[in-house]
Amino acid sequence: MKTITIEGQLRSEFGKKATRQIRSEEKVPCVIYGGAETVNFSAPAKEFKNLVYTADFQLAEIKLDGKVYRCVLKDLQFDVVTDELAHVDFLELVEDKLVTVTLPIKLVGSSVGVKAGGKLVSKLKALKVKTLPKNLVENIEVNIDNLELNENIRVEDVKVEGIDIINSPRIPIASVVMTRQLRQEEATAEKESKKK
Repeated sequence: MKTITIEGQLRSEFGKKATRQIRSEEKVPCVIYGGAETVNFSAPAKEFKNLVYTADFQLAEIKLDGKVYRCVLKDLQFDVVTDELAHVDFLELVEDKLVTVTLPIKLVGSSVGVKAGGKLVSKLKALKVKTLPKNLVENIEVNIDNLELNENIRVEDVKVEGIDIINSPRIPIASVVMTRQLRQEEATAEKESKKK
């Protein structure tokens, strides 16, 4: 799994003045929680680019004073005026502790319905899951080979070993809809059969 390394410095001062000082140095205040202790640190804003501005699910390896924390991104806050990254929350991965994350969906295969002239519509981009850190994956693959025309693949159809999906089971992930051209062809064929 893709891991982004972030090197930061532990924070000793807190409050608005200290936070403003950190941001003026083009650094982002951050916190790591979920482990044995809560860790406050800051890191250069540019270090977060590949972690924040992507749809991929990645792990963060945070290096602070010789210690390394394996984490997942939990929450982001942006400045309402400048739209710059203002604060980042990380959740430390603890081996035997369940973690709740959002994993992107990757549709694989080629749908029977699309081959018949339908159009594939992706309705859900990611799934919220609960699992142990060892079971984390970059994305959840959903096979669409058997997806027929006017059918859906729903959350309840997705089964991944060791991962509990939290989303409502009836939510559609992808469907194959009829294209206008296919509807017109069917209507024309129906008219022709009535003429005979």
